[in-house]
Amino acid sequence: MSKEGKDLNVLESVDEENEYVSHDMKALTEEAENSNISLESITDGSNERGIPKVKFIDDIGQFAESFNPAASSELLIGAFSDLFGKFKAYETSLGQKKLNFQQKIPEIEKSLALVTFLKKKQGEGENPVTRYNLSDMIFTKAEVDCSSGIVNLWLGANVMLEYTYDEAIDLLSSKEQAAKKGYEEVIQDLSFTRNQIITAEVNISRIYNWDVRKKRTQRAVEDAKAK
Repeated sequence: MSKEGKDLNVLESVDEENEYVSHDMKALTEEAENSNISLESITDGSNERGIPKVKFIDDIGQFAESFNPAASSELLIGAFSDLFGKFKAYETSLGQKKLNFQQKIPEIEKSLALVTFLKKKQGEGENPVTRYNLSDMIFTKAEVDCSSGIVNLWLGANVMLEYTYDEAIDLLSSKEQAAKKGYEEVIQDLSFTRNQIITAEVNISRIYNWDVRKKRTQRAVEDAKAK
């Protein structure tokens, strides 16, 4: 199994530990704001667009001891909880970008197809007849004069500019290419971000379980000494 596969399949159940749990989860995370653990300590590089990659903590005890002084489970959980929250917010942002691209790309493709059609009709010396929306539920016919070779494009923010057919095709083609590239990047970043959310959740769960086991062992040692 690959390391990534291992990262996504290491969730451990805490049910068997319930009788030993004396922690309040709120108490374990309330130190997040005071955590002195840097982002570099809990991440391992980034992807092509600078999104941090969450570090999978294999040996929690060794990782905690790597800090000076040694990091408590509260600090570790707080740091990864903070990172988890930021990734969840970024996931929402990427989801909105994905929806925007899904709406934008078909509009660009439709506009490009229309201008290409008008240019074709200009070359054939024809003026196509179309229907347009005159008002609600009312359409009328109109003949489009293609001889001028001019089209007006909305650029947004109530701005419309005049272009020749060739200029419009070049502009729309570049917009289409950029939008599709942006959409692919958003899809990749969304998948990457969700993997980081899973890794952060795994780390939080494993640190919590490690802390429970450590305190159970300490309690057992203390009980043995008391006998």
